[in-house]
Amino acid sequence: MVFSSSIFLCVFLPLFLVFYFLIDKRFKNGWLLFCSILFYAWGAPVFVYILLISTFIDFYIVRQLYREKQIKKRKRWLIISIGLNVGLLAYFKYANFFIENLNSIFISMGSEPFSWLPVVLPIGISFYTFQTLTYSIDVYRGVHKPLDRVQDYILYICMFPQLIAGPIVRFNTIADQITNRKETNDDRWLGFVRFCIGLSKKVIIANTLGASVDTILGPDASMLGFNWSNIDSFTAWYCILCYTFQIYFDFSGYSDMAIGIGRMIGFTFPENFDNPYTSRSITEFWRRWHITLGAFMREYLYIPLGGSRVPTKRRMYVNLWFVFLVSGLWHGASWNFVLWGVFHGLFLVLERAFLQKVLDRLPGLVSVLYCFFVVVLSWVIFRIESIDQAWIFYSKMFSFELLGVGMQYIHPSSHWMLLIEIGRAHV
Repeated sequence: MVFSSSIFLCVFLPLFLVFYFLIDKRFKNGWLLFCSILFYAWGAPVFVYILLISTFIDFYIVRQLYREKQIKKRKRWLIISIGLNVGLLAYFKYANFFIENLNSIFISMGSEPFSWLPVVLPIGISFYTFQTLTYSIDVYRGVHKPLDRVQDYILYICMFPQLIAGPIVRFNTIADQITNRKETNDDRWLGFVRFCIGLSKKVIIANTLGASVDTILGPDASMLGFNWSNIDSFTAWYCILCYTFQIYFDFSGYSDMAIGIGRMIGFTFPENFDNPYTSRSITEFWRRWHITLGAFMREYLYIPLGGSRVPTKRRMYVNLWFVFLVSGLWHGASWNFVLWGVFHGLFLVLERAFLQKVLDRLPGLVSVLYCFFVVVLSWVIFRIESIDQAWIFYSKMFSFELLGVGMQYIHPSSHWMLLIEIGRAHV
């Protein structure tokens, strides 16, 4: 069940809100938890049990961690908690990727490949795994004490507004709101408006632009009689620009809807996007794109690795690159996502090394265009899973052929939509 679906908009959300506003305060969390489990079970009826059981076990692991006084024992419980959650993520999200690549090596060596039953990926596992990690790590660091009741912890992990697509809500930022939050009519109204804005972004802008992208890069493009490898440069650039704004309005639209629903019921979720396409560097871009992911990577991976406080710049560059390698893998278990992470990591290293000083001296518009150009190039390998086909697409972008081949396949309404969004992004 997605936020823009008819069943969610016409049935689930209205019923949830009506009962939530009518029932006594004592039962609100129970109703929210019930609806959150129902929401997840609607799309993943089998995996909801894995989610609930693993969360239940993790609650008592972290409780034991909190009660321990010896540092060694506390670390041991922390490792168990992290191992449980990261282990589930690794199995469900990366087992297929690992076996497929291992079999490719065996086949190239003339050996028999493994027989393997593909693993189905649970919905939202990347998001709720990161939230479980913030819970155990924050408790270990003493940032916040653990929750007293297991149902409150399950609610924190399973809360349906941000369960599927974020934002990633760190435990210490929301812990007190789970058990004690204020709800006002102003917040309900502002949350409703924010939800409507997000829904408009998703349905009107993202879906319209996505229709054009799918006619060229979608899986059904060949069925429509279109061979995208024959497109000219103009069509290639048009297509990837459509995708550039599609992915932004898709992601930010979902974040707006999640923040809006949360606010209607008294929660304050963190902002996730801040006009990233107006950034003047890739470093700034990652402070404004998927903000909660960047904050997680910084607080729970980059800084523990030593961050910028390391003996040599080389080690700092390695830390940066590793963080973005992990970030790429987090987005998907495929080599194109790994390459996407390495691509961004490369420009972050270059900016730390010398490029940022150059950008600071350039006019603002030039810096913005540089960043936008790099980001657009990165979306090619993010969107096209086959690396070989991605290189073909790059060659089409820079062949400078203007034959008009492919434009007849593009959804007409996306023309004016793309022009409006390019203008808005650079004002």
